[in-house]
Amino acid sequence: MGFWIFMMVLNLLIPFTMIGFGKYFIKNAPKEINYVFGYRTSMSMKNEDTWVFAHHYCGKVWLILGSIILIPSAIAMLFVIGKDANTVGTFSLILCSIQLIFLVGSIFPTERALKSNFDEQGR
Repeated sequence: MGFWIFMMVLNLLIPFTMIGFGKYFIKNAPKEINYVFGYRTSMSMKNEDTWVFAHHYCGKVWLILGSIILIPSAIAMLFVIGKDANTVGTFSLILCSIQLIFLVGSIFPTERALKSNFDEQGR
């Protein structure tokens, strides 16, 4: 049961992180364009306008996606409550992989929005 609780907490980290950073990025992008923290793609780092737009847009996407995957992730873990550690571990790995698809997949709508609102030079 202890391992299941541990894996439940770990599997809820991605949705809660998406929700938390989504709220943060909607309100304010990182102050300076940098290569360490924030939504960092070549298009988002063109200038201050693209940087702020990308964070605001990606924040909305993360907030929505994080909220969508939070409840199903918690419910899905109920199917393996009381199972052996290998089953819980394997199921958690699959669930985490699905969550990462949503996290990484948020790049596509954000880049599409950047390209539809800015030209190649970021104007």
